[in-house]
Amino acid sequence: MRTPRFWYPADGGVPWQAALLRPLGALYAAGTKRRLRKGPTYRAGVPVLCVGNVNAGGTGKTPTAIAMAERLVARGLSVAIVSRGYKGREAGPLQVDPARHSAEDVGDEPLLLAAFAPTWVARDRAEGVKAAEVAGAQIILLDDGLQSPAVAKDAAIIVVDAARGFGNGLMVPAGPLREPIAAAQARADLVLTVGDEAAQSQFDAHWASEVTLPRVRAHLEPLNTGMPWAGLRVLAFAGIGHPEKFFQTVRGLGADLVHAEPLGDHQALTPALMARLERDAKAHAAQLVTTEKDAVRLPDTFRSKVLTVPVRLIFDDPGPIDALLDRLNPG
Repeated sequence: MRTPRFWYPADGGVPWQAALLRPLGALYAAGTKRRLRKGPTYRAGVPVLCVGNVNAGGTGKTPTAIAMAERLVARGLSVAIVSRGYKGREAGPLQVDPARHSAEDVGDEPLLLAAFAPTWVARDRAEGVKAAEVAGAQIILLDDGLQSPAVAKDAAIIVVDAARGFGNGLMVPAGPLREPIAAAQARADLVLTVGDEAAQSQFDAHWASEVTLPRVRAHLEPLNTGMPWAGLRVLAFAGIGHPEKFFQTVRGLGADLVHAEPLGDHQALTPALMARLERDAKAHAAQLVTTEKDAVRLPDTFRSKVLTVPVRLIFDDPGPIDALLDRLNPG
């Protein structure tokens, strides 16, 4: 699915498409409120930290989950990640095994997350949390699920793409919001805005007044893998929430981006699609390049043909993040 352009209008107004869909957005928000009013159906015996968002679509949630998992592991904690496994065929609860499972089985994000901490997929989040507890988890990272009443959260982080903010400020399908901003903040502890300095300034100008929680700024940086990117001719493709962010990263590495191919979020990388991209790359005398999340969906025959650009989340000031983790695990 591609994000509708009218969700993020360049002039900050409300496009006619959004205005027409506004009544449906109000119904969507009412449904979310009614669902959450039921309260949590399960409370875990260990702390649960939710990494969620208010916007539908990519916000930087997966890099945030990776960063949080790394900080928890560094504290000596046995951390488990629980995800619904978007577009995976396994209902779970099931522990992800990268040696056995594919993105088609468990979803691309859980397959990527499993490289950093034991990861469970479960369409019923409560059952996933229970399975992780039985396996010995001392703390659980809930990947998404801020709007789900299935599991009680001990803390929650709202992740926002700083450049896009909250879009046109309307509810799905009129805009990108899953619920009103104030309602989400009432159940969270921090707002994390992800983007470079210009994007953070843009968020300040349009949305800072809406943020009532402590705010942490962060940005994504490519890992130094030793790859000599400068001057390398590349054909980059990305099936993430906002592919243009990846293309900007590739340019920032100094690569010569001769063609950028945006794909739908989580789009299947079929052999036919990859064969077409390979032909295009050869025609441009270019190297195929993609994201970590896309790489886990590659057909086996293309894994050695495509370079990956891994990125990691860097907190401008990790103090509030560490204080939150201290509260969850004071020992």
